Amino acid sequence: MSLALPGISRRRHVWGEVWREFVAVCLGGLLLAAQIADGVQGYRQPGTWIAVDVTVGVVALVLLQWRRRWPLGVCVVLTAFSAVSVVSAAASCLALTSLATHRRWRQTLLCCAEALVAGFLFEFFFPNGQDDGLGEWITTAVIGALAVALCVAIGWAIGARRQLVANLRTQLAVAEDRQHLRVEQARVAERARIAREMHDVLAHRISVVAMHSGALSYRTNLSQEELRASTAIISDNAHAALTELREVLGVLRDPTALPQGPDAPQPTLGDLPELVAGLESTDGPVEFSLPDDLTGLTELTSRNAYRIVQEGLTNRRKHAPGQPMSIVIVHEGDDLRLTMRNAMSTVSATAVTSELPDSGLGLVGATERAELVGGELTSGRDRADNFVVRARLPWPRDDS
Repeated sequence: MSLALPGISRRRHVWGEVWREFVAVCLGGLLLAAQIADGVQGYRQPGTWIAVDVTVGVVALVLLQWRRRWPLGVCVVLTAFSAVSVVSAAASCLALTSLATHRRWRQTLLCCAEALVAGFLFEFFFPNGQDDGLGEWITTAVIGALAVALCVAIGWAIGARRQLVANLRTQLAVAEDRQHLRVEQARVAERARIAREMHDVLAHRISVVAMHSGALSYRTNLSQEELRASTAIISDNAHAALTELREVLGVLRDPTALPQGPDAPQPTLGDLPELVAGLESTDGPVEFSLPDDLTGLTELTSRNAYRIVQEGLTNRRKHAPGQPMSIVIVHEGDDLRLTMRNAMSTVSATAVTSELPDSGLGLVGATERAELVGGELTSGRDRADNFVVRARLPWPRDDS
């Protein structure tokens, strides 16, 4: 939906020109009739200067059509015509009003001064035969100044309104662009969220499947029990990966479709002991510490903490298989502190895990998760050459 204001149609533009020309013709005719009625010199006997005045007035009406293209030039010429032609005075008023709409003080003041001078020149060239002295000149100056001020005021008001409409058009265009940008950003954010969830869910399970299936390809001395155990691990993790993938992709289902059953709860910190216990027999020993009381920790923070730990376990499996790992989660003040530390891989580490693909986005996604809830995450080697991941997540209390 476009928010732009409608423009001026050609029909409306033509009508605007017609009624302005009509007003100029009527006003010029009234001024000419007033000069003839007052017996002004040059207008007493029809056929002398009246024809010249009308001709100059017609030329002024024609030149009035170019007032928008050359506002200053047209206004100067028509104002000069008004010094010898009363019919063109109406056209010069419209030209001065049009010039004032551009709101340029110097050009407007120049034409205003020219209009006052033109008024005095017309009184000098065409006296009405009554010598009223200084009073007549003062009256002419006051009436001329009021007429010029009225034209400038009308033009200035029209220019201010046009400027307001132009600003509104600009603001609406900017608002429309920002709306499109917000929609696009929302789409990108949603895609990133789905990609992050899929990475966190699948990387852990698929790495287990890849490790055990890789071991089966080069170890030929496995007993039947070990072979069945590895096959069961591969099967269980494959089924778990598919199940969790369906849960993640559930956000893309048709919102009008009726669900077949309640959505499965997302894993939180309370599910970490079960996750760690299932990995110690295959990935290596894990020293795990978790607060006994998790009351007040929001579900979003708890779920993100779970995913961060899950990513740390996956990275240990990929880059340091079999190495001992410690996971310490403590509650300090208004923060949840999470520290994961594992030794770096040795030369004798199993070569199978080195074949696992590395997306390079695991820690990036974990950092985004921490920042999403207002926390932070850092990672790197310490002085003991251990790889350490530290995260701080807020622990808002529910005061209700």
